[in-house]
Amino acid sequence: MAYTGENKKPLYRKENKTVHGYRGDKGGDYCHSRHTKQTHQEELDEVARKGMKGNVKRGRNYTPLFRFLLSKVGQNWNEVYSEAVNRLDTEKPIFWMVALKEEDKKATIRIKESSYWSGLYVDENNILQKVNPDLTIQDLHPYCNCCTHTFNGVEFTNKFKTQST
Repeated sequence: MAYTGENKKPLYRKENKTVHGYRGDKGGDYCHSRHTKQTHQEELDEVARKGMKGNVKRGRNYTPLFRFLLSKVGQNWNEVYSEAVNRLDTEKPIFWMVALKEEDKKATIRIKESSYWSGLYVDENNILQKVNPDLTIQDLHPYCNCCTHTFNGVEFTNKFKTQST
């Protein structure tokens, strides 16, 4: 799915990968498999055919997508999905947040280390809904004190509690 460049902005941002301290996903699957001893000729042939660069899009921030999806709660899923997929480079991040099956529903999802978002699902009437609409930022606690934790883009109000043993 390539972004078509209509009148609306894409629902992702490219992260600044040159900033000091950037720790993105470096990949490395290919470099770790190049010089291993293989036992099957097919595996050797497969590695030889692979290129050095893959289709992985690194350095993407999908916060605009998550905010978009939250703003569309209560609307028809087909329309929301159609607009979202036209403004993305891939449809995969949509399903990080939206569950289509009952068993995939989660009240919250975590992106990276400390960003939490409300889990969404598509109900039997094809309407986008929150898994737990009563969940608020006051219900959540950070799991460490070194990071800034957010829920739906808003910083946690509760502070980190040390575990007493």
